[in-house]
Amino acid sequence: MGSSSPGAGPGLQAAGPRRAAPALDRTAPTTAGSTSSGVWRRAVDTMLGRRASAAEVRRQNLHDRITQPVTGDYRIALLSLKGGVGKTTVTVGLGSVLASLRGDNVVAVDANPDFGTLGERVPRQTTSTVRDLLAARPYIRSYADVRLHTSQSSSRLEVVAGERDPAASEAFTDRDYRAVVETLCTHYGIVLTDCGTGIMHSAMDGVLSLAHALVLVSSPAVDGARSAAATLDWLGLHGYAHLVERTVVVVSANRPGAASIDMEELTRHFLARCRAVVVIPFDEHLAEGSVVELDRLRPRTRDAFVELAAMMADDFPAAGGRHAVPAAPDGLRTW
Repeated sequence: MGSSSPGAGPGLQAAGPRRAAPALDRTAPTTAGSTSSGVWRRAVDTMLGRRASAAEVRRQNLHDRITQPVTGDYRIALLSLKGGVGKTTVTVGLGSVLASLRGDNVVAVDANPDFGTLGERVPRQTTSTVRDLLAARPYIRSYADVRLHTSQSSSRLEVVAGERDPAASEAFTDRDYRAVVETLCTHYGIVLTDCGTGIMHSAMDGVLSLAHALVLVSSPAVDGARSAAATLDWLGLHGYAHLVERTVVVVSANRPGAASIDMEELTRHFLARCRAVVVIPFDEHLAEGSVVELDRLRPRTRDAFVELAAMMADDFPAAGGRHAVPAAPDGLRTW
C-alpha cells in the first residue's frame, strides 16, 4: 500500500477524513455517563417507586449507548497480524450483540483470503459467498436480493461467507471489496469486516480506507501483543493515524489459565495509543470453533462483548440517518 490513505471508490467516501473523532476519555473508557444514568434512575424511581440498582442503571446505560442511531452507515474492520487469536470469534460476538439489541440490520463480511471461517460461526442458510454477492451485484435491487447471499444467526447478525476456493479468494481485490461494501451499506446500518492476517493483501486498501473504526485483536501473550503493537505502528506510518486513535484493542483469551503477560501493563501500553482495551475471557463455547450463540456464553463473556459493543457505539454520531430506526424491544433484557 502507499504511504497515504487511498481514495474511496464510487459511492463511498473515505471514512477517516469524513468524520472528526470525538473527545475520548482514555483513562476511563467504560465509565457510564452521569446524565443518562441519572435520568434512568429517576424514571425507575417514578414508575416503580424504588431506586434502581447499580446493575440496572449500568445495564440500561450500556443498552442506550449501543442502540444510539447511526448516521448513514458505520463500518468496523477487525484485524490481527497473528492468526489464531480469536479475530473471527470477536467479529461474531461483537456483531451478535449489536444485532440483538439494535433495530437496524447488522452484517459481517469475510474478507479473509486464506480460507476464512466466518461463515461457519453462524447457521448456514445459503452456499453463497462474497464472490457470489459480487457477481449478483448488477441485479440487486432490494434488501431481499442481498438476503439471498447471507446467513443469519439467532441474534439477527447476518454473515456473508468467504470464498472457499483459494484461487478465487486471493483474487479478491481492493476494487471488489469496495463494490461489496457499497452494496451492503445500502441495506445495513453497521458493516463489520473480518480481515485476514495479511495487512498487505490487496483488499486491505479498501478495508482501511472505508473503515470508521478498527478492532485490533491480540492474544494475552508477548508475541500477540508485539504483533498488535506492530500493526499500530504500520497504520501510523501509512496514513491511518486517525484509525489508530479510533481503535479498540481486544485481548482474547483462547485458552484457560492465567495470561503469560502482565495484563495491567499491557492495558496501559495500548491505552496510551488507542481508545480502549477490552479483555474477552476464555469461554468453552467459543473454544468449540463452531456456531456462536450468545445465550451459551458465560455471563462474564457476554458482559465483555456488551462492553465492547458499547465502546464501538460511543463513536456513532448523535444524529440519525437513513438507517436510524427504533431500538429492539426489551430495553432491560438480561444479557
